[in-house]
Amino acid sequence: MFKLKCDFFVIFLHMMNRCPMIRKVLFCILAAITLLTSCKSFKAIERSDFERSDSAFVKYVREEKIPLSDNNRVTMLDGAQQKFDSLFNDIRNAKHHVHLEYFNFRYDSINNILLRLLADKAKEGVEVRALFDAFGNLSNDRPLRRKDLKAIRATGVQIEKFDPFNFPWINHAWARDHRKIVVIDGEKAYIGGINVADYYIDGLEGVGEWRDIHSKVEGEAVNDIQDIFIEMWNKETKENIGGSEYFSEDTGKGEAEIAVVDRWPHRTPRRIREAYANAIHSAKDSIILVNPYFLPMPIIRKAIEKAIDDSVKVTIILSEKSDVKLMPDGVWRTGYKLMKKGAKVYMYTGGFNHAKAMCIDGQFCTVGSANFNSRSLKYDYETNIFIFGEKETAELEELLRNDMRQSYLLTEEIYKKRSCWRRFCGWLAAFLSPIL
Repeated sequence: MFKLKCDFFVIFLHMMNRCPMIRKVLFCILAAITLLTSCKSFKAIERSDFERSDSAFVKYVREEKIPLSDNNRVTMLDGAQQKFDSLFNDIRNAKHHVHLEYFNFRYDSINNILLRLLADKAKEGVEVRALFDAFGNLSNDRPLRRKDLKAIRATGVQIEKFDPFNFPWINHAWARDHRKIVVIDGEKAYIGGINVADYYIDGLEGVGEWRDIHSKVEGEAVNDIQDIFIEMWNKETKENIGGSEYFSEDTGKGEAEIAVVDRWPHRTPRRIREAYANAIHSAKDSIILVNPYFLPMPIIRKAIEKAIDDSVKVTIILSEKSDVKLMPDGVWRTGYKLMKKGAKVYMYTGGFNHAKAMCIDGQFCTVGSANFNSRSLKYDYETNIFIFGEKETAELEELLRNDMRQSYLLTEEIYKKRSCWRRFCGWLAAFLSPIL
């Protein structure tokens, strides 16, 4: 029976390859199903009553039992160079363990520096565990191969793929581990949008500079981030690591309150998109945000539109360029529509802005791995931190304003100069957005 199913699946794939019409029909069916699912999710959240008060978002966090802690200190890291300089220094000083969880370990020079550093720490007796997404690894042009993993493990570094899949059994291709987390000695954590790859520092051909933002966390919230890594590691390796040695009791690091919002498919599938929407709905005065692949799910787009209708000053930073085909055209189209409704939309010209960050009313902010699109908010494992602190929010807001200085304001005249073909591509990207 199993062989029969296998043969049928292979025959079906062969038919798809030989018949473009079958591929198109199947693609349309998948797009329609995903779109209907998106609409259903949005209706469920739209019925909730978003209260308009200073504590509206904190109230949501508490009601949803999202991990919330105080006594934290957050350092905003402006770009990959700052992130890796700080991270490598903390790894050099690690005493007990280093835990890393990334979507992508590109096998290039920055990765080699990291691996040598981790190997040195392993020789000192520090426990080193690294988890990377199998699909993310295959999607880059310099993936870690079997021989590379063997050599890495020989140095004492424990490194594992998350959810590898083999053709033709591609059902695991949907829910990928898109997090970017590091935890050191249970005392310091790194979280944001920066993977391990040279192009975050050197840029990428055809795209230019790769702009991003990361953060370093010290305090109680590190324990919540550690929980995420340990659970994922144990799930994938079937080990059972844990215990007090991985968590810190010295939590008096600062004054910021942090909510760690994690998306685990099938357990908290709506968690991050609802958190984003609630944060936007809670705004009274201003929203400043940057997010790549800006084809937001309906729940996000409608939350932004509602904020504009409520006279909230909405500022959005978008990129002219992207590493994904069709995406720039879709981003232009979405930005133009929100601009017409009253948002200030800035088109970033310094390359590709890959940051995922947002500031609300100068009171709280978020940074992490989650994009606004369906890929992030409906399928992937993602983690963002929401930081309640005027100092940290002002620091992040200044980084976003610096990006605005490298941008120009989108206007009706500028958009109308785009060709009919580019506008059609924008419509096509929007149509396909439920599966992009």
